[in-house]
Amino acid sequence: MANYQGGSVAAWRLNPDGSLGERTAFVQHSGHSINPQRQTHAYAHSIVVDLSNRFVLVADLGLDKLFVYRFDPANGSLTPNDPAYASITPGSGPRHVVFHPNGRWVYLITEMGSTVHLFDWSGQRGTLTEEQSISTLPRDFHGTSTAAEIKVSRDGRFFYASNPGHDSIAVFSIDQRNGRITSIQNVSSRGQMPRNFEIDPTGQWLLVTNHNSNSAAVFRIDRKTGRLAAVGQPVAVNYPFCPRFLERR
Repeated sequence: MANYQGGSVAAWRLNPDGSLGERTAFVQHSGHSINPQRQTHAYAHSIVVDLSNRFVLVADLGLDKLFVYRFDPANGSLTPNDPAYASITPGSGPRHVVFHPNGRWVYLITEMGSTVHLFDWSGQRGTLTEEQSISTLPRDFHGTSTAAEIKVSRDGRFFYASNPGHDSIAVFSIDQRNGRITSIQNVSSRGQMPRNFEIDPTGQWLLVTNHNSNSAAVFRIDRKTGRLAAVGQPVAVNYPFCPRFLERR
């Protein structure tokens, strides 16, 4: 678990009945970065486990770092890797991080910088090597915006990011040789402040929640091109944040 305001990460044992057991790890981040309003201390924004279940990545908005921890699934411990983190452009504010389905590439979005960073990932050593940094915004945009959510399509061919402020979803293609992304579309989220979105299990639909306009909108995903097309009308939802799909059994 990443604790945003507290700037810490923790792990708990999961009991057989699904309840939480004892806490098995706790790590407190410390320090700050260059933004005097947003980066006065650590803000651990997101946490994700790699595909081997041996490492954990933590994006810290307040420190401009992507931390790497070794994870022991037997006892739930977290220990700093060597090296312990990758440094991100000062003032950019790392937010969310995701692995490509092949496990070799890592994508990180920065909230204040509105950029996506591509890293080559070594699953043996737990190391990150930055290969690309690209804006989530159109080249002709000159207003104020941030970036929030990121997702990779299940087939690993396309990449999606949300832009609160510009109020759009950015669509990118992924080069299957090296993981680099290329912008192919930037479509209105059909509301204000699209903080989060989710792709359904079939890979055909994208559901975005527009926090400031109290609405949710659906887009059809073209499986061949990755491009989005709006479907129907947005529906009213009070203060929506993180949509999730649950499989029916």
